Amino acid sequence: RPAPFSGVVTGVSDGDTLVVMQGRDPVRVRLAWVDAPERGQDYGGLAKQTLAELCFMRSARVDPVDVDRYGRVVARVACDGEDAGLHLLRKGLAWAFVRYNPPQEYLQEQGRAKVERVGLWRQSSPVPPWEFRNSKRGQNAI
Repeated sequence: RPAPFSGVVTGVSDGDTLVVMQGRDPVRVRLAWVDAPERGQDYGGLAKQTLAELCFMRSARVDPVDVDRYGRVVARVACDGEDAGLHLLRKGLAWAFVRYNPPQEYLQEQGRAKVERVGLWRQSSPVPPWEFRNSKRGQNAI
């Protein structure tokens, strides 16, 4: 697992992936324990915009927990001191990724957003991004 580092966020790919400069090197970072809606999915654009508003061109603290199969550093990221994953959950713009044992506070924020019907929780049955991705893969196979 890579060592923690700080750097400026120079890119936001989507609602849960950023580019953070580590010295002169751009590092692709996937937010740990959250899964934001995909591009083309309801709230996907808003999740990306919200992450950009919090982090783009700001200082970020990256605390890695893993490296994923795409070579991205999976990390808890704090932009100007605010946890980006918790921020998205609070706004109802991501799911806590239960499969990866998120910290209790992530589950609590998601629960609160759900009860208060914030963001994507306004929908009667929001489609989790992993189901959306699986349905897209199925379409491509036809």
